Amino acid sequence: MELDEKKYLYLLFLLPIVVCVFLFNMYWKRKKQREFGDLEIVKRLSPESSVFKPVLKISVMLLALAFLIIGLVNPKIGTKMETVKREGIDIVFAVDVSKSMLAEDVAPSRLEKSKQLVSQIINNLGSDRIGIVAYAGSAFPVLPITSDYSVAKMFLQSMTPDMVSSQGTSLDDAIRLSSTYFDEKSKTSKLLILISDGEDHSEGASAAAEEANKLGMKIITIGVGTEKGGTIPLKENGVVKSYQKDQNGGTVITKLNQEGLKAIAKATKGGYVYGGNTKEVLEYVKNALNNIQKTEFEATQMADFQSQFQWFIGFAFLLLFLDIFLLERKTNWIKELNLFNEKKQ
Repeated sequence: MELDEKKYLYLLFLLPIVVCVFLFNMYWKRKKQREFGDLEIVKRLSPESSVFKPVLKISVMLLALAFLIIGLVNPKIGTKMETVKREGIDIVFAVDVSKSMLAEDVAPSRLEKSKQLVSQIINNLGSDRIGIVAYAGSAFPVLPITSDYSVAKMFLQSMTPDMVSSQGTSLDDAIRLSSTYFDEKSKTSKLLILISDGEDHSEGASAAAEEANKLGMKIITIGVGTEKGGTIPLKENGVVKSYQKDQNGGTVITKLNQEGLKAIAKATKGGYVYGGNTKEVLEYVKNALNNIQKTEFEATQMADFQSQFQWFIGFAFLLLFLDIFLLERKTNWIKELNLFNEKKQ
């Protein structure tokens, strides 16, 4: 079963509110009756007044209201099973989380811009499977290959420089770890989208890219930052306290290294795109994906769900219709049952 409009479930809080209003009204009536005179005398003056009928009427109304709310939620029930085959490719996003990515030469920062780019690319994917790797001085697996995009974006937003202990930008580690995400025996096309400012302080990035090419991987690199560069702010509670210093006490200026990123992409016959313009990045990735062969990699059983709201709405109106005929005076057969041990007049 699926719930189509879960937001309307909050309306169920109306039910206890209605009950409280009803109980308060009953209390207020009883209080006024006491003020009017002795309760036994008041009862004799209105012998047809029923205790049971008001409770029955409010119960019917509450049930009708509950059915109306469930109708708005629109429950869906699976009626049949069918096989759905999916085609796509496997994509790993390797995101640079080194301290240089905290530079704000690209608003709001290089790291936040990288997250925005990855999130927008995910939004434009179809049936592809994705994984996420974080890297700085070493690489760290964040999310294995999955088709759950909402979970991927949740993990993406939690990425910070603190999740990798060793600093620097080890592009070769990122490429090698990303390659382990792919099944070597699978015929599914493999793509690595590597986002970085390109400040690689390790050797072997080009060699790692050539190894990836032998495994059938393509690499698209996205450069984030500016060639002019920027400082690395060190913040506490969102307030800048100082800037990153080098060993000599000078302020570090970090710059975008496009050439290194282009060399990595070229080694796998991939491509490079500058990440300053989100629209251009999305268009570039879209064109690249269109030129990569899609593979049928999954066949899942999907339920064909049909809406059931009409039944609940129908029952609600039926109960409201019956409520019209429920008067608050006593019914003869109910009076004979004497459910509330009322004294017969």
